[in-house]
Amino acid sequence: MGSHRRPAQSGLDRSARGSTVYILSALTATTAAGLAAAPAGAAPQDRPSGTRAEVDRLFEQAEKATEAFNQAGEHADKLRDDLADLQDSVARGQERINTMRGALGSLAGAQYRSGGIDPSLALLLSSDPDNYLDKASVLDRLTTRQAGELTALQRAQRDLSQERAEAARKLVDLERTRKAVARHKRTVEDKLARARRLLDALPPGQRAAYDRASRGGGRDGIPDLSGVGEASSGRAAAAVAAAMSALGKPYVWGANGPSGFDCSGLMQWSYARAGVGLPRTSQEQRYAGRRIPLSEARPGDLVAYRSDASHIGMYVGNGQVIHAPYPGAPVRYDPVGMMPVSSVTRV
Repeated sequence: MGSHRRPAQSGLDRSARGSTVYILSALTATTAAGLAAAPAGAAPQDRPSGTRAEVDRLFEQAEKATEAFNQAGEHADKLRDDLADLQDSVARGQERINTMRGALGSLAGAQYRSGGIDPSLALLLSSDPDNYLDKASVLDRLTTRQAGELTALQRAQRDLSQERAEAARKLVDLERTRKAVARHKRTVEDKLARARRLLDALPPGQRAAYDRASRGGGRDGIPDLSGVGEASSGRAAAAVAAAMSALGKPYVWGANGPSGFDCSGLMQWSYARAGVGLPRTSQEQRYAGRRIPLSEARPGDLVAYRSDASHIGMYVGNGQVIHAPYPGAPVRYDPVGMMPVSSVTRV
């Protein structure tokens, strides 16, 4: 993708969503800790391995809901822009119709003053036939112009009616999208709260193991990427530098910087600093450039995870990615093989 693309704008209003998402991040901050031995006789789902699997499942579901939340928010932003443009167009159309009606009124007055009566009768009554013929010529031109103006007015009224109907449809769609945003938000909150409760119930000595387990990279099929390599382009290098500047910033779901990020928000923000606009969601970002094999990855390439691309990071060399992992875990480096890789994209 070329660098001619405009930097993407932020999705949902950051100030409106900021307080909620930062509170959620604080509530889930304990997830950076790990696991210890479960008490004897604990049920399978209460043992460390069962807790790890359940927390991973909840985080994965929350991340999917977060990307759906981001997508719905982006759609809502577009609808708001479209609706504003339509409303402006409707206002301009109404103004034009008012002007055209005024012009038609003036033409009608001119027609009356030019002798708008039966032409044969007017000729018989005229004491000056030459003057009458001059007036008739003007009247004919006025009538032709009036007919044209009337046709234009009718067309403008039809266009205005269509734009008003389209604006009404956009308004309904916007309301539906707002409800979808709220629904995804509730889903994310529920999953994160459940994961937090599971982790909070573990003995203190066990929590660090969860974080260590989440950073594992020993998966089959991961090529040797120990060489640092160079970025594929100047904009990719600039995006890597931007992502590195965000190291340590908190994971905040639904956020795309600068003080907090979710996974796709970090990618969008980093490339925006390089002058390149990326879509908002990880599912869309995987198509934002040319697909390449993982073995050819270079710094700045986007690495999408899981079959549905519900998580995404940026390759930075030496077999590492930089990404926003999950609530409680700040932006950090992790092995590229930390999760199943679904695609690598060069922007």
